[in-house]
Amino acid sequence: MTVFNWTTSHPSTFILVGIPGLEEFHLWISIPFCSIYVLSILGNSLLLAVIKTEPSLHEPMYLFLAMLAFADLIISTTAVPKILCNFWFRDQAIHINACLMQIFLIHCLTTMESGFMLAMAFDRYVAICNPLRHSAILTKWVIAQIGLGVVIRGAVLLGPHPILLKQLPYCRTNVIAHTYCEFMALVKLACVDTTVIRAYSLLVAFLTAGLDFILIVLSYILILRAVFSLPSKEARLKSLGTCSSHVCVMLVFYTPAFFSFFSHRFGHVDPHIHILIANMYLLIPPMMNPIIYGVRTPGIRQRALHILGLKPV
Repeated sequence: MTVFNWTTSHPSTFILVGIPGLEEFHLWISIPFCSIYVLSILGNSLLLAVIKTEPSLHEPMYLFLAMLAFADLIISTTAVPKILCNFWFRDQAIHINACLMQIFLIHCLTTMESGFMLAMAFDRYVAICNPLRHSAILTKWVIAQIGLGVVIRGAVLLGPHPILLKQLPYCRTNVIAHTYCEFMALVKLACVDTTVIRAYSLLVAFLTAGLDFILIVLSYILILRAVFSLPSKEARLKSLGTCSSHVCVMLVFYTPAFFSFFSHRFGHVDPHIHILIANMYLLIPPMMNPIIYGVRTPGIRQRALHILGLKPV
């Protein structure tokens, strides 16, 4: 490995190690990473095309799903190509501005994804608990406002992250033991007290993903209460079926997200395990979201097959 001389506390370039301890397996690890990335790009692009071209899918749930798919595309493209360049060509260097932009986009867009999932939970709550007013409450104008609000929230709360990181002196090393630039990975390289920055990061995490998760859980408590008050078993199963895809998507997103977040700040997980989980957090949800909705939603599945030329009109 090339040795990099350390002469400044404000480097112009950082070095991404990859997965510490598994360097000799990087080429093999790149195979599933690349496969998942290709599936993510194809799946989310197809999902966006299906929702755009199928009028029956121009409903709140699927419009929010389209926002989620668009965020997935950007997240995957922000992180995975650089990871693959590292694994394939040992291209480990990343300019500080590119590193900070990667941090902003990854954290901002994952925050937006959490917001879109909350919006989808709100849609399910209205559809099941107040079905007669669903179309009146969630108009296209309201949907646009919710989407814009989620985007603005992410940009405003995560915007200070790269600014704060650029002010820090990195006098220990410019080597990041990770596959991509991550907020806490850079904070740990700083040679000054970062208590305030860490506290701000925790506050932002709570105000976004943490609060979203709490509200989603509350919405599903109300949904379950409404569902189990329905008179027939068939009606209960039908109502629960409309929520199943969303629940699966939430589990795929929040499980690795919370594990990565808490292990990075409070846990003592082996570095290669933590980094693998952190990568799964970026890789698996973008791949699984279109698969989950494609399998469980007949309208999406049939339109996708038609676009692919596998099913006649």
